[in-house]
Amino acid sequence: MLPLSQPSAALILAESEMSLQIQTHPFLHEQEATKISIDQDLKNILSVAPGKCVPYAVIQGVVKSVKETLSSQFVDNCKGVIERLTLQEHKMVWNRTTHLWNDCEKKIHQRTNTVPFDLVSHDDSVDIAVRVLKPLDAAELDLEKVYEKFHPTVQSFTDVIGHFISGERPKGIQETEEMLKVGATVTGVGELVLDRNIIKLQPPKQGMQYYISQMDYESLLQKQQSSVKIWKILTVVFGIATCATLFFILRKQYRHYMEQKRQQNIQEEFREMQTQHFRVMNLEEDLISQNACIICLSCDRSCVFLECGHVCSCDECYQALPTPKKCPICRSAILRVVPLYSS
Repeated sequence: MLPLSQPSAALILAESEMSLQIQTHPFLHEQEATKISIDQDLKNILSVAPGKCVPYAVIQGVVKSVKETLSSQFVDNCKGVIERLTLQEHKMVWNRTTHLWNDCEKKIHQRTNTVPFDLVSHDDSVDIAVRVLKPLDAAELDLEKVYEKFHPTVQSFTDVIGHFISGERPKGIQETEEMLKVGATVTGVGELVLDRNIIKLQPPKQGMQYYISQMDYESLLQKQQSSVKIWKILTVVFGIATCATLFFILRKQYRHYMEQKRQQNIQEEFREMQTQHFRVMNLEEDLISQNACIICLSCDRSCVFLECGHVCSCDECYQALPTPKKCPICRSAILRVVPLYSS
């Protein structure tokens, strides 16, 4: 994202005094970045700015090396200020879950070379240059791909057998060279500072992003706004998914709680029915047989309920249980009944 800052009052005053054209572009969170042109008045603008800096500025210019340049290792007469060499391995990996071969890429080596460079005006008569510091710290460093070659892996029959056994089939190595060429037009977004009569573009403070891109500022804004929309959509989707998951968990907990409460009510009703049954039969608990059915308290227990294993009912009371039949003690489902024979 490109968080943008308000232009300072001193900078606006300098604009009115010098009649310089400075444009501001609104972005996110009602903040702004200051777009400044590379011209003869740039040093004057920074001289009157607080701290001789613009905290978040947009500047566009042509790449020019300070001293030496980097030459492409593969392309003739191709010179730049940043060179990135990448070796990437391509292979296929066997997925044990889906039982399919999946393409896999792995970066096995990357080296980036840089030399000091400036951004200068498109107008050759303007001798103002902006030194770009720490370009590799940029959140988006836009480099041009100047060379790409794929080196396929040569495999023998034994190699193929070994790859099938190991679950990995190498396809080859891709070699890539990217460069920021001399003469390329670059848009830089960062902190613009006047230090010892040298204008510098460096990573901004306060957590704002640093950009060095070959796109123009409007295209860069559109790209960042598209990213913001995608993140907003993902946030909404994951938020809905989280709420739905939380709803199902709470509903499951609520059902579990209501089931426990229902079981407690059933047990209380059962104890009340037993007490009433005692009163109707004028029986005392001490006179009831230890092997009596816990439902009718008159017949002996003659059924073993499986899978819980409780022996608590006679055959007549078991037949009278409502469907689906559940154990009167633990309320688990009765899958089958084994008759109990007392000797």
